[in-house]
Amino acid sequence: MALDTATANDEGVAQQRDALVEWMFGAAIGMMDILTVYIGDRLGLYAALAESGPLTPVELADKTSTHERYAREWLEQQASAGILEVDGVDSPSEMRHYSLPTGHAEALLDRDSLAYIAPIALQMVGVASPLPALLEAFRTGGGVPYPEYGTDMRDGIALANRALFVNLLGTQWLPSIPDVHERLGADPPARVVDIGCGTGWSSIAIARAYPKVRVDGLDLDEASVAAARANAESEGLGDRVSFQVRDAGDPDLAGRYDLALAIECIHDMARPVEALRAMRGLVGEGGTVLVVDERVGEEFVAPGDDIERLYYGFSLLHCLPVGMAEQPSAGTGTVMRPGTLRRYALEAGFGGVETLPIEHDLWRFYRLVE
Repeated sequence: MALDTATANDEGVAQQRDALVEWMFGAAIGMMDILTVYIGDRLGLYAALAESGPLTPVELADKTSTHERYAREWLEQQASAGILEVDGVDSPSEMRHYSLPTGHAEALLDRDSLAYIAPIALQMVGVASPLPALLEAFRTGGGVPYPEYGTDMRDGIALANRALFVNLLGTQWLPSIPDVHERLGADPPARVVDIGCGTGWSSIAIARAYPKVRVDGLDLDEASVAAARANAESEGLGDRVSFQVRDAGDPDLAGRYDLALAIECIHDMARPVEALRAMRGLVGEGGTVLVVDERVGEEFVAPGDDIERLYYGFSLLHCLPVGMAEQPSAGTGTVMRPGTLRRYALEAGFGGVETLPIEHDLWRFYRLVE
């Protein structure tokens, strides 16, 4: 009996081991696929295939000013991964024609589509870029400033969220809050302040949906604000949307706004209570404070579902280090549970937090009330 028990234990350990090995192997393949999608996005390879395909390796290299040998290897890898289709698989490598399926083109190239997934490749490269600094932060308790994550992270966040803002923010989310929707369409023209506006697409979406409003976007990242200004001008909204590198706690801004909005940024802040207190001061009597943040579980569970795993990954690699870069820090991280936001709001002087009945797989919507 003892021998049987020992054998069973050994088999259980072996199954655990083999399951982890298999998981790691699959994750490694997935990571390499993501990196090859990054290459295809940044070098315009997908765009060339969508515009002119099917293409041979020589034709793709010529259209994208890349080296034929690299283009050929990329095409073969993409076909092997099932991202591209290939005609003439038994032909010599230089004669094969590769094409981008229509559905894949939407997911990889259509910036306005809710299925646009290519930006996640930029984010994955971005979160990995300052890993040596992150290791040092682990040792010292410090952080990694947001600018150190570079253009890839900034672009990845901006483009991933842009499709949500363009499609949903001003057409579904805000209209589902009746009094806010009414005020944004009324006279005198409402004023909106967009805290942590990033590259400005949330502000732009609000201004486009509500032609009377004036939107001020505030962010502390200079590169993001510069991109936001360019985006507003390109959309023809520079007269009603402005962006500044400015702290929301600036007393000169107090009481100016009808709506203060913070989308997916409170958990990144070193001092979230101060930020919420500033938002409370930004709105005048009868004004509204909205916070949009990650839809994580009410409590910690293990193992977690895919959403928890996604957000813990972002937290560990990006959001927590960014928040810890400035000290003292609340050290919130991406996995900001509803109870944590509620506690922050009460400490900031609000009377409570209302979770709004807006359905979204990744985000939860809060209204902070007096």
